[in-house]
Amino acid sequence: MLVDNDVRGDSRVQKEARSMAAAGWEVILLGERRDSPLESWMIGDAEVRLVPMGDKLTVAPTAWRRSLRRPLAYPPGKEQAYRLELVKVRHADLTTRFALLNAKRRAGGSPAAHAMGKAALLPARVTTKSLAVWTRLRASETRRLREARKDNTKILNRAPIWIWKALMGDRAWRRLDPSLWQWELAFRNVIDKLEPDIIHANDFRMLAVGARATIRARAKGRNTKLVWDAHEYAPGLVPRHNPRWLPAVAAHEAEFVPFADAVVTVSPPLADLLQEEHGLATKPNVVMNSPVQAPASDESAAAVPDLRADCGIGPDVPLLAYVGGITPVRGVDIIIDALPHLPEVHVAMVSVHPNGKNSPVDKARERAEALGVADRVHMLPYVPHWQVSDYLRTADAAVSPLHHLPNHEIALSNKFFEYSHARLPLITSDIRTMAAMVRSTNQGEVFKAQDLDDFVRVVRLVLADPDKYRAAYKEELLLSWTWEAQAAVLDQVYSELVPAVAAVAEPAGTADPETAAESLPQAAR
Repeated sequence: MLVDNDVRGDSRVQKEARSMAAAGWEVILLGERRDSPLESWMIGDAEVRLVPMGDKLTVAPTAWRRSLRRPLAYPPGKEQAYRLELVKVRHADLTTRFALLNAKRRAGGSPAAHAMGKAALLPARVTTKSLAVWTRLRASETRRLREARKDNTKILNRAPIWIWKALMGDRAWRRLDPSLWQWELAFRNVIDKLEPDIIHANDFRMLAVGARATIRARAKGRNTKLVWDAHEYAPGLVPRHNPRWLPAVAAHEAEFVPFADAVVTVSPPLADLLQEEHGLATKPNVVMNSPVQAPASDESAAAVPDLRADCGIGPDVPLLAYVGGITPVRGVDIIIDALPHLPEVHVAMVSVHPNGKNSPVDKARERAEALGVADRVHMLPYVPHWQVSDYLRTADAAVSPLHHLPNHEIALSNKFFEYSHARLPLITSDIRTMAAMVRSTNQGEVFKAQDLDDFVRVVRLVLADPDKYRAAYKEELLLSWTWEAQAAVLDQVYSELVPAVAAVAEPAGTADPETAAESLPQAAR
């Protein structure tokens, strides 16, 4: 199994590794660790190894290239900061020299000497002022250039994308974002030494790594199979500051999809979309991000914390729960903004990441303080994925306030299933798939995304009669939403690719190149 993170925060790959090892597969899960030696631990019977990652290719060529768009802009590097500091130095020096003249005049110096001294400083004053104006102009041009390079609508940013796509098609990502090679450089030798029968590649970066490893394995006579696990719709990802990033990601994925022997994904709408987008012969199998029904013995040993105790509130205080990261597109601000209109309500946000990088949490706290509701906003650390539903169970309702984005529209997120197994009334924004599910099951209410008044209305409606929504959680429905049911799907995918009785491959290096080529997908020939 391949994943482009450090495994610890990815509950899906953790569950996949543990459950497939429990089903009898020998599982080695490879994740990434930057600037660190290899680390290894066990998840059940599955072995986790973190592969050291480099980042030398993340530096864009603009870091050392000048641009004719703004010829007065400073070149990349430290010159701009140096010049701005030099302006301050010249001004400080001139101020001191004037102060010295004034001090001499106060000490009894003649007016004529004082006037002559000021006249002597005139060239320095003019020079300092001119250099300050010139430096600030160039600094302003540098800032405008930096902003222009991030603007996806600028023709000079779009033109290279069009040109490379026209010249190279799906291979254009090599020019648009060479940093995608970093995962190949880090993982290729580790994978080849393992000689896997199946490579399970999570998401678009690892799809390419897995595809190349599969090609190399088949060239040596091994009938390695590739499973692509698509967690998101790549063309629907939120664009980054670099206009080339998203087109590169889409092309990168499109080039390597034909090498997948099987595709799995997280929801039925995404399965339909992937089949249409990539012309897949069969619809991807759906393995939803459901919670574990029966945690393993090493997982269940630790006691589940008490949510209300962690918040410092009693059982009668109305409590909303939110689990997950805090970003603008996740819509968490609306929960805090609603609290002045819901004077008795508290909110538990299980969002504090163990890696210590919690600036979004700090900003949310500041927002709560500005609104005077900080005493009712409880920022709590993540708990292990197998404890989430039990941890949330004492809340009165759960919130999923996602904004309208392509990937949000087709998602049934982890938190949806975790909230459901906690049997919490669900308050969700009107993103397509999740809203349709909530309406069909009557497990909650839907509000218009980013509409504060409608959100407040729905919260009041749900808290007025939460038992009405809890009654929607029938045992049969929840059983279909367990990880155990999803793991059976993945196990079947593996079993169909590698039957129990398989022919022994020829020793490495003895395969006929023509035979190896015939075993590859058409796109690889």
